[in-house]
Amino acid sequence: MPRFSIIVPSHGVAGRLPLALDSVLAQSFGDFELIPVCDTPDSPAADIVAGYAERDSRLAPLASPPSAGLAGARNAGLRAALGAYLLFLDGDDLLVPGALAALDARLKETGDVDVLYFEHERTPWWKGDPTNPAEPLLAKAPDGAFTPGEAPQVTGVQLPAWSAAYRRAFVGDRQLAFPDGHFTDIGFGSRVVSAAERVAVLREAVVRHLLRRQGNRLNLPGEHHFELLDQAELALTHAAEQGLPGDRLVPLFEQLFAAVLKTAAHPRRLPSRRRAFFRRAGRLYRRHRPAGFRTPGGSLGVQHRLLASGSYAAFRALRGANRVAARAAQGLPRPHMLRARLRYRLQLRLPLDANLAVYCAYWGRGYSCSPAAIHAKARELAPHLRSVFLVEPDQAHTLPKDVEYAVIGSRKYWDVLARAKYLVNNANFADAVVKRPGSIHLSTQHGTPLKKMGADQATYPVVASATGSFAKLLARVDRWDYNLTSNRHSTEMWESAYPAAHETLEYGYPRNDVYYTATADDVARVRRELGVPEGKKALLFAPTHRDYATGFETSLDLEAFCEAIGDEYVVLLRAHYFYDQGGARGTGRIIDVTGHRSAEDVCLAADTLITDYSSIMFDYANLDRPIVVFADDWDVYRELRGVYFDLLAAPPGRVARTPEELAAVFRDGSYADGPATVLRAAFRERFCQFDDGRAAERVVRQVLLGEPPEAVPPVIPLAERIPAPAATLVRS
Repeated sequence: MPRFSIIVPSHGVAGRLPLALDSVLAQSFGDFELIPVCDTPDSPAADIVAGYAERDSRLAPLASPPSAGLAGARNAGLRAALGAYLLFLDGDDLLVPGALAALDARLKETGDVDVLYFEHERTPWWKGDPTNPAEPLLAKAPDGAFTPGEAPQVTGVQLPAWSAAYRRAFVGDRQLAFPDGHFTDIGFGSRVVSAAERVAVLREAVVRHLLRRQGNRLNLPGEHHFELLDQAELALTHAAEQGLPGDRLVPLFEQLFAAVLKTAAHPRRLPSRRRAFFRRAGRLYRRHRPAGFRTPGGSLGVQHRLLASGSYAAFRALRGANRVAARAAQGLPRPHMLRARLRYRLQLRLPLDANLAVYCAYWGRGYSCSPAAIHAKARELAPHLRSVFLVEPDQAHTLPKDVEYAVIGSRKYWDVLARAKYLVNNANFADAVVKRPGSIHLSTQHGTPLKKMGADQATYPVVASATGSFAKLLARVDRWDYNLTSNRHSTEMWESAYPAAHETLEYGYPRNDVYYTATADDVARVRRELGVPEGKKALLFAPTHRDYATGFETSLDLEAFCEAIGDEYVVLLRAHYFYDQGGARGTGRIIDVTGHRSAEDVCLAADTLITDYSSIMFDYANLDRPIVVFADDWDVYRELRGVYFDLLAAPPGRVARTPEELAAVFRDGSYADGPATVLRAAFRERFCQFDDGRAAERVVRQVLLGEPPEAVPPVIPLAERIPAPAATLVRS
């Protein structure tokens, strides 16, 4: 029999589930069984769990139908468990290092207690310091094993189910289980404490609870808040049946109604039925109020008395007065762009325009990337749609003459944003944009993530400080209906970085379609436009942005590099778009193409790519041309920026750590030799899964035309795709 059975409900957490499983499997104490409970055998979480189960025999996966909810998943794990003690871990939480060893040591000290409560960390996803809400509660408990009556403040209400270890024999003998519905931890926890005879505490954090970026799901608006009253009634009825003495019943009652009053006072949790909730809570309060219960002092005491008397009007007035006072204390900001925002609000009252689509790329930097590719395909397949591209004022002249546009901040800009049914962006629309019912927001992304993105940046101080409010960022993500990915890696990472309820479309990136539709004539034309001399091999040098650096910096001396590799090469320099100075400028063998509007054109023109950690490598790999990684500061970048995988362990080609090594791979031709080709093939297999030249068509048919799945072209297998030809490609 294992010492611990660790039950992990895994519904809807595929993006973070590996972190939870790894935190268990990496424990120094290994006498446990790990029971992940998935909703269906073919869910993304089940696929992840199956891979772990193949590698580690301590996993014992289970399935529980989605209709059973969290309670059903936990109960399924409880029934199957074989361990002496039960632990519950949410699929997006972690066991801290050394947690199981600490629990085992504490249980040896206390003996076989029925319940061992422990502390936990609540860790913000984007900013702020971790908190330990259990610490003050458990600090008042006796040092050794004790009866619940010796620490009546420990009621099971304030501690989640994953903040304790439960003796399996005790749970089985008392036939304890999680009650159905929401707030199940309250029902379970209060019954556990009522039935327990010997309890102990461990004053040490065992679980790291990763706060959801929307906050606790139970705090969202909805009718489910009435189930809080169900669980409170269940707890109080059971306590009465057990004959719980008054000194234990009073703190249970007080803690339950602290939660009830918090919900009753919160306008967003019950937007339409607060009066009904309040009245039922009042009946429950009067029926179960312990003899001799003294109401607390201050405002909370007033709320208790109003609830007991059923005075909802007075309760609402009290809460309204408190909110007004809080706002006055904070001060109200003066509105910006009042006229434009007022017009926008008026336009929002008008019906959606079912034939209006709005596009934007790189915060208005012009007609580019996947939004431009979708825009072009929509004009072909959905000509009935009116398409408007959003641009900054200084970029309007760069748009093709036949593309309708709106300047960001103008009246037309706010009008089309208010009325459009379809909104397509490779970044995000402004915070003020409202997600209207019936509108469809598509995020196309603008790269495959090597570096940490979205919420995953929160633990990297340098980039987190530059990102701004993660709460606002993820509020923008909440508007998405669809999110595009070009490979399965991106699917998983976007789920972690941008957790929300949107649908993922594994359709490929429309901007990459051109890599399979362009011809040799197209390649020759672009090279002429960029000024690439006839017969020269063009090396595209495209380094990424450094969040910890000021301005564009590179340790590669391009003049010296060109001198070292010989006259047959020219270098196309494309700095990150943050450093775009506009236009394409040639200086001998170095041609600055940073300002060229189309990264895809520049890639078509290049015979080989040299990059560090830019996501351009994932797009360029579609062309099946040599790629060299110049990783002179990989260790610093990985530490300060954060990455999703070790690029140097699975590169798309040769890796150079110094300028001398970089020059050498071109002098001896190894940049394009057999081993480099093998690396590139594996990289393409992993990261070019869905890019096949028809991504834009798939998006238009699915998102803009609403056609059935059978009308959406399937992805062409990688082996059958023919990339655009290079001008002077050297092959092994």
